[in-house]
Amino acid sequence: MNTKSTSRSVAVLQMRCVQDKDTNVARATELVREAAGKGAQIVCLQELFHGLYPCQAEDHALFAEAEPIPGPITQAMGKLSGELGIVLVISMFEKRAAGLYHNTAVVFDVDGSQCGLYRKMHIPDDPLYYEKFYFTPGDLGFKSFDTKFGRVGVCVCWDQWFPEAARLTALTGAEILFYPTAIGWHPSEKDEFGAAQHSAWETMMRSHAIANGVYVAAPNRVGSEGEIEFWGGSFICDPYGNLLQKGSVGEDQILMADCDFKLMDTARTHWPFLRDRRVDAYSGLTKRFLDADSNG
Repeated sequence: MNTKSTSRSVAVLQMRCVQDKDTNVARATELVREAAGKGAQIVCLQELFHGLYPCQAEDHALFAEAEPIPGPITQAMGKLSGELGIVLVISMFEKRAAGLYHNTAVVFDVDGSQCGLYRKMHIPDDPLYYEKFYFTPGDLGFKSFDTKFGRVGVCVCWDQWFPEAARLTALTGAEILFYPTAIGWHPSEKDEFGAAQHSAWETMMRSHAIANGVYVAAPNRVGSEGEIEFWGGSFICDPYGNLLQKGSVGEDQILMADCDFKLMDTARTHWPFLRDRRVDAYSGLTKRFLDADSNG
């Protein structure tokens, strides 16, 4: 970290998206400006903020939504970050090469320079979430990035269900883990399973905060798109898993919290999970599954 104070103002933004990319980018820009005006130093947008969630069907035409890096979106967001003097985290549909696409997070430092790139590692393939059709799994590994306001780690949506991703990102020195997200309810499931699904989503990430002694922040999109009702519920929690801010189910919102990164040392000293890890005994984690008679 490049400044003496350890307290940072963190904001996550949840917003409805429409078909038109320029409209979404303009709306995101408006919310980022508002957050910065309220004192936010680190701001994170939701997953694939620049368009409707494309993966509800396998449609070749939707590859046209992707952009290279650098490209118009990253140029606009980098300029915005530099103008406002904030750290900005975005998630976008990246065209890396002909026929090669990623779900990618980009981190901009306060001078507008790109200081981080993360490509989503875990790619789902579920009803209405046909991401394997669109996205190649990331090949950059799990990492975090130094910025003026702290060391930022980023994973994306489906990554949030994997404790290995959170642990490996935390082990690179991340002080806060961001999870840009697009998750919601299937109409046929909401009444019976909706509350449990939402609770599991939030609980999983709060557990990452506790297990790794880091802050966690998850911006999730809102609104109905096709057959999905995105449930919002964006939140920021501390290294003990305490919720500092939590968003509504259906409204565009800016959620802000002061995150004192010095608390990480207190949490990790009193709950010394990193100290007590048995790194000599975890070789089995590199296997798909351990049979009952396996020695790992």
